Amino acid sequence: MGTQPTKIAVLLGAILSVSAPLHAAEQTLHNAIEIDETITVIGRNESTPLNIAANVNVIDAAAIEMSGATTLTDVLRGQSGIQFSDSNSGAVFAMRGFSADQAANNTLILIDGRRLNNIDIAAPSINSIPLNQIERVEILSGSAGVLYGDQAVGGVINIITKAPNSTGGSVQVSAGSFDTYEGQGDVSVAINDKWRLYAAASYNQGDNYRDHNANQTASILGRLQYQDGGDRFFVETSYYDNERELAGALTKEQFDDNPRQANLFYPDDIQHEMTSAVRAGYQHQLNRQWLLSADLNYADTDVNSISWGNEGKITRSLLEFNPKAVATFSTENGDINLVAGADFSQGKADYDLAYITRNNTQRLLSAYVQADVPLTQSLSYVVGGRYSDVQDDLTDVVLYPEGDKLDNSASAFELGINYRPSKSQRFYLRADDNFRFAKVDEQAYTLPEVKGLNPQTGRSYEAGWDWTLSRQTLRISAYRLDLEDEIVYVWSPEGGANMNADASRRYGASADWDWQITTSTQVGLEYHYIDAKYTEGANDGKVLPWVAEHTGRGYLSVDFAQHWQLFAEGLYTGSRYEGGDNGNYNPKVESYLLANLALNYTRDAWLASLRVDNLFDEQYASAVYYGGYYSGTGRAVRLTASYRF
Repeated sequence: MGTQPTKIAVLLGAILSVSAPLHAAEQTLHNAIEIDETITVIGRNESTPLNIAANVNVIDAAAIEMSGATTLTDVLRGQSGIQFSDSNSGAVFAMRGFSADQAANNTLILIDGRRLNNIDIAAPSINSIPLNQIERVEILSGSAGVLYGDQAVGGVINIITKAPNSTGGSVQVSAGSFDTYEGQGDVSVAINDKWRLYAAASYNQGDNYRDHNANQTASILGRLQYQDGGDRFFVETSYYDNERELAGALTKEQFDDNPRQANLFYPDDIQHEMTSAVRAGYQHQLNRQWLLSADLNYADTDVNSISWGNEGKITRSLLEFNPKAVATFSTENGDINLVAGADFSQGKADYDLAYITRNNTQRLLSAYVQADVPLTQSLSYVVGGRYSDVQDDLTDVVLYPEGDKLDNSASAFELGINYRPSKSQRFYLRADDNFRFAKVDEQAYTLPEVKGLNPQTGRSYEAGWDWTLSRQTLRISAYRLDLEDEIVYVWSPEGGANMNADASRRYGASADWDWQITTSTQVGLEYHYIDAKYTEGANDGKVLPWVAEHTGRGYLSVDFAQHWQLFAEGLYTGSRYEGGDNGNYNPKVESYLLANLALNYTRDAWLASLRVDNLFDEQYASAVYYGGYYSGTGRAVRLTASYRF
């Protein structure tokens, strides 16, 4: 569940809402002490976290404003056991114990239910979504193979954007360390009582912490939406442009001497990504029981780069069609909820790089069904299944010069039990299969004798307890995740390759506590433990690399005057083996503790925020691959001002 914001944070959420009527603050405060809050996409059906047999956390707009965060990376970092890595070109988030090079392939990122993950191993551009467009973030920790299929292994992060229903807008400007400047704006227009227009834009530029790491980033979005009774329709288009210099990796000695320096061997490395996307969706309430809907999405990406001194170009496209039917049947013990649908996608990728010339067309077809059935008024179970088939038409000048077709399939089943002895408590047990297919570039970069990688498969077991009162929330969970044929990249002096690795397993536990001490003071603590090891082969018993055994987060929010709020948080990441060190041969990379501080001022429709990240200027490595170090950002100050009209 989401945290319960302090009074000023509630007012921030009300001020920054698009409609901004005077009664919004009262309604938001009322919602803050409600035990159940509705989420819309996790589960692919409207529900509440306590009614889902899974570990679900919701970060709402008020909590985001309370933190003073300026990027989505700041919001997600340290939440719900998420482990973070960044090679100074974009953040990657790992859930349930995956190494940095595999995190983007095993954590599914959604925006309004649409996949943001790429069809190759490139990490999704998480900061392509400015905070002024975000309504809330839903985080499901653990496998979701039935509901979402491919890549939903460690967890699902779903970013819900605003869908305003009245006229209004906002402007926001900010400036800070490393010559960072940013502007954001959005506007909503009510054409009539059925049709709405929404538009948003942002621009960011900065030199960033390291030398030769400057960026220029811009995005624009436009949406037309319609609602009349049980019928809803929308069409949306967006464009994202990000140009960033690449600072490259450092040796351990260079990192210790000066973490801000760039790799001197490739002074011209740069990457320029341009993505255009179009989405459309329709929803129709057929009758009291049945709701029908479908989404159609298309995205096209060009990436021009100079990498290791060589020019290259990658083009990607992805077409998705997702029809779905949702049914609700009333019984004396509660509602039976049924969701069934299909996922169709076709992705194309062309690589024209100095070391790779290949192209691939990947077609994926899936069908799934899930039912949530009440046995009594306090006990329910969920059961479901999915079948997926994937085809790759692959051409590579080295491995597949004449072209080749690869065909794989995978299935997933789930069974969960949810018990609510009272409105404030629930217990759940859950078993869920998961899988992921090899990405486009993984399939063509294998050992010569390997013609296609097997799908990675696994099963997750989880148990949890939630206790929610008007002022306190406590969540405790424990899990086990077993994987077979895990798809990994293995380096050797003779040359690296992607392969199906030995079996691995992860044990984990988490505790998350929030307490609204008074109307003006709120505290929270999180702790997450992961024991991730290989269980077969040459590395049997070895710890999976770049997985910290211990992570944690704590925060404090205080309203100390009528218009002022102070927010402080600490993020701890334990020591871990560097990426690629499957045999645990090298010393662990050191643990670190980061402190962040934000001071917020709000009055009428105005908001000002001063945030300091890494307050004590801790020097730490945000990513390490095969001995190459990437520096985490040092102390950074950002001043932001916004106005809602």
